[in-house]
This record gives sequence, structure tokens and C-alpha cells, in this order.
Amino acid sequence: MAQAMKIAIVDDEKDMRQSISQWLALSGYDTETFGSAEEALKVLGPDYPGIVISDIKMPGMDGMQFLKKLMGSDSALPVIMITGHGDVPMAVEAMRVGAFDFLEKPFNPDRMSQLAKKAANARRLTLDNRVLRKELSDGSQLMKKLIGSSPVMSRLKEDILDLGQADGHVLIDGETGTGKTLVAHALHAVGSRAGKKFVLISCSALEEDALTKRLFGPMQPEDTQLPAVEEARGGTLVLEDIEALSDTLQARLLSFINDQGTPAETRIAAICNLQEQNRTCEDALRSDLFYRLAALRITVPPLRQRGEDILSLFTRHAEQFSDEYGCDTPQVSAQEAAQLLQAPWPGNVRQLINLAERAVLQSRRGGGTIASLLMNDHEEMQPVMTTEGKPLKEYVEAFERMLIDNTMRRHRGSIASVMEELCLPRRTLNEKMAKYGLQRADYL
Repeated sequence: MAQAMKIAIVDDEKDMRQSISQWLALSGYDTETFGSAEEALKVLGPDYPGIVISDIKMPGMDGMQFLKKLMGSDSALPVIMITGHGDVPMAVEAMRVGAFDFLEKPFNPDRMSQLAKKAANARRLTLDNRVLRKELSDGSQLMKKLIGSSPVMSRLKEDILDLGQADGHVLIDGETGTGKTLVAHALHAVGSRAGKKFVLISCSALEEDALTKRLFGPMQPEDTQLPAVEEARGGTLVLEDIEALSDTLQARLLSFINDQGTPAETRIAAICNLQEQNRTCEDALRSDLFYRLAALRITVPPLRQRGEDILSLFTRHAEQFSDEYGCDTPQVSAQEAAQLLQAPWPGNVRQLINLAERAVLQSRRGGGTIASLLMNDHEEMQPVMTTEGKPLKEYVEAFERMLIDNTMRRHRGSIASVMEELCLPRRTLNEKMAKYGLQRADYL
């Protein structure tokens, strides 16, 4: 559930700010009141989780000075100004400075509620975008999105951390749905280019002429966006579906790479997404371009090779969807856990996420099984068994880890509650948590 927006009410008249506060509180807002602009500025920071309603005429620092201070701190903070009758010129000036809107006394409370709702929605969007940008530039946050502790995922994370520090171009390949674009984001975020531009282009989404123009120009005078090779200068240019480039564009890209010299000013992360059997990125690209792009290489492992990560991923996404839909998270039985672990997962993580959402919706309606969802995805998945096969011990341990992890999450790290639900003595629980790399601090 999204957190309720706050509304800071600033007015030197006590009765006015109290009446505004009471009215907006009835609309579900969390209000706080201030008798002066100076008092409010002690609280209102750049990422204030809400909006401001302020009178223009106040003793000391007036509303216009207050507005300019707020805009200097956070120009995207919505500020609704309250003006006296006939102060339209002042209201117009406030809008020019950056006010979201204004209310003229005496104002209609419903009109105030409508403006507050509109401003709060705009503020929520701004803050959500800031969080997203921070995540995309924060290597530690992105690495956390690479869920899993299997040996192949541990190696992938190590590769990302190592190659993220390098300047060479990198080729990212792997089956569809494995998370190659997320890996590209993480490579950029953990390296020295983290604060620079990250430009993502899908080579299969545009026609030849449009793709040529987007990548290399020339741009027309009316165009406001630079060609991608210029826009990403100093940062990272990610080319999804690199195999879709025509021979002509491959030649131009190779020329661009050669002209940059070493180290490259703009790093290229090429994502290869070939789905045909017995065909590789090396087959699709001219050899000189392939070897320039594949100076460094990361292959994202398929989900079927990630063992117990499958259960961790399913549980994590099922919890997220349950929270989104406002229902309980479906519990995975031992038989269902084995089916998840044995499935071949041709759609990889993307398929698993879709399955988790459908499992939550199905559970909310009170019927169905995970096995039936898997069968609906791919009839050829009968019997639901991977070609690799795994010892029974691995399935048992994966289920045991998932069970302890889920129970710890549900009880928010309460050891006593987990011991009681799972009927485990303290020593046994401690030993199993140590064995599976589970730490109580992660659940508090």
C-alpha cells in the first residue's frame, strides 16, 4: 500500500490552519501545521513526502519568500498558495516562481481537496521516479535485485562486480527471460560510470531508418534528443537484441568503436537474445564486431540451473503480488516445491514471475494448483522434469530452506515463534539457519 501523502499547512492564523487541517484529515491526509515559514523550513527538506499549503501574507518571512526558499531546495515540491481577495497579480507571480496552484479567499473546501489530491498525485509520481533513479544508480540496490545464492548466481554477481570496474565493451548473452537487461544496469551501477548516462536501445524495436537515426543521427533541427552514441558519451550504451543489427549498421557500429580508441569513452553493453537452437551471437554478427564487443563476456544462467533459487524467487514474487492484491501469500507444499524445482522453465525468470502472479490470483479465488499452472504454460512439460535431474537430498534441502525462510519472514525474525510453528528446538533451528545462510537480522 502506498504511504499517505503528508500536507504541511503554513499560516500565521491558528483558526485557519486548524480548519484546513481538520478538513484535509477527513480526506485521509496526514497533516502537520506551522505558524510561520521559518518554523516550517526546519522540517521541509528536499524529499518531503507530501505537499505544502501556505498563506501568502504572513509576518516575518512572507509566502513569496517562503516559496522561493522551497523551490530552491526542491523545485518539484507542490506548493499551493492561499491569497486574499484581489491578490491575483501576486498569485500569478507565485505561479511564475513555481507554485503548483493557488486558492483565493474565501475558498471552497472541496476545491482545496481537489487541488490537494492533484498535487499529492504529482508528488507521489516525482518521489517514485526519484526512488527508481536511485535504484538504477545504486549498485548495492541493483545487486539485491539479483536474487539467489546458488553457485551460478554467486559467480554471476562476482563477474558483475569485477567487469563493472573495467572499461572494455561487454557482451551479455543467455536465454530469454533470464534478466540480461538487469545485469546491464548492474554493470553500469557498480562501476566508475555509475553517475554518467545509461542509454538503452532495442535494436529490434525500430525499423532500419529509424534505428540508424536514433543511434547515429543526423538529427533534424527540431529534434531535441541527441543520437544515442552522443547521448551516452562518457557512460554506457546498452544495445538490446544486438543480433538484429543489419550488416550496414554493424559496420557503422564497428567504425564508431574503432574511432573511440582505448579506453573507450562510451562503453557498449551488447545484449544478445537469440532464441533459435544451434545459433549463437557469434553466428549473427560479423566476426570483427563480435570480438570487439565480446572483449568481456557474461552469460546469465538459465533458471533451471539455479536450484533452490527457484523457490526463493517464487516466494519473493508471490509475497510482492500478495501485498499488491491485498491477500495472503499462497503456501507452497513439498510436492509443489519439487514441481517448481523440476520444471524446465523455458521462459526463465520472466515465466516464474508470471506464474507467481497467477498463483496468487488463483489462491485468492480459492482453487487450483501450481502444477496445473505449469501445465497450462507448456503442455510439453509433462512430465515436469528437467533434463539435468537432481539428487533427492537437494530437493529436500531446498524445500527445508524455503520453509524456514518463509516462516522467519512471516514472524519477522521471532525465533520463538518459528521454533513453535516448525516444532524445532533452538539448537536445530540455529544449525539449519547457519547451513542455509539465513540470518535473523535480515527479517527484523
